[in-house]
Amino acid sequence: MSDENRPKKKAGGTITTSMIILILVGLVVLGGALSTFFQVDATEQAVITRLGRYNRTKGAGLHFKIPFGIEQHFIVPTELNQSMSFGYRALEPGVQTVYDTRDYPEESVMLTGDINIIDVEWVIQFLITDPQNWLFNVDDPYKTISDISKSVINRLVGDESLNAVLGPARPAIEDQARQDMNVIFDDYELGINVTTVELKNVLPPSGRVEEAFKDVQDAQQDMERLINEGQQAYNTEIPRARGEKERAIQTAQGYANERVNQAEGDVARFIAVLGEYSNDPDTTRTRLYYEMVEEVFQDAETTNLIDRDLQNFLPLLNLNQQQGQTQGGTQ
Repeated sequence: MSDENRPKKKAGGTITTSMIILILVGLVVLGGALSTFFQVDATEQAVITRLGRYNRTKGAGLHFKIPFGIEQHFIVPTELNQSMSFGYRALEPGVQTVYDTRDYPEESVMLTGDINIIDVEWVIQFLITDPQNWLFNVDDPYKTISDISKSVINRLVGDESLNAVLGPARPAIEDQARQDMNVIFDDYELGINVTTVELKNVLPPSGRVEEAFKDVQDAQQDMERLINEGQQAYNTEIPRARGEKERAIQTAQGYANERVNQAEGDVARFIAVLGEYSNDPDTTRTRLYYEMVEEVFQDAETTNLIDRDLQNFLPLLNLNQQQGQTQGGTQ
């Protein structure tokens, strides 16, 4: 039989099949290895389920799970302060936030306690505190947060008058709304904690009423500014006045100590003189008289002697003139 009619063997047929099997096995092993490990960031937690049932929760780091879909992990941002806005939308949050120009009156327009319509825009911020509850207890947690938030704000605004919502009641509404939302979310076991509720824009009905309320708000802002300026002046002047008071007190105290010391010295000197006077009254009396005369006449420029028996001055002796003449004659 010639070579041309002889049946040809399929070159490398067995090798090709083996290679395909090895490649498939390698892909399976690689896929299993890749699905075995997962990374969790510092601001996250991972919830692991086994065959669809909750198994465990892991924090930050590299973790292991059973591959091939037997165990699955779900990353939950537990340290990220998330926010939801109502009545407006922030398209690009940041230092210069870009807002959506559209209005959402179905969220923000509500009725006050004195039967007035008001437009309230607000934002809430919350943290996920229990990732297991967040994933499994509520079908749509974000919609639940939205519905509860709108319900609470509508109720609180409905309990206040229009003027109160526009002014003094805003901080109380924000604080009470945060507390009420947390109570409801705890009852639902949603696994979150509302940290902040802030009323952004609270607007009265449009038209002349809105202009009047804007004037009222401007007046309130001016009042707050003047109060702050007065407080600043108070904080400046009061410490200065207290410093002057302390300085005056210290000066007076020093003067008092000086006078007391001087008086005590005079008393001690008088007691000493009294003791000498008791020992020799005549000598002490004469000495005191001379000291008194010396003290009285120490600043006098001329000296005049007066006879006590005469009515006029007695020009007995001019000591200064005589001294000058003597010095002149000597020269």
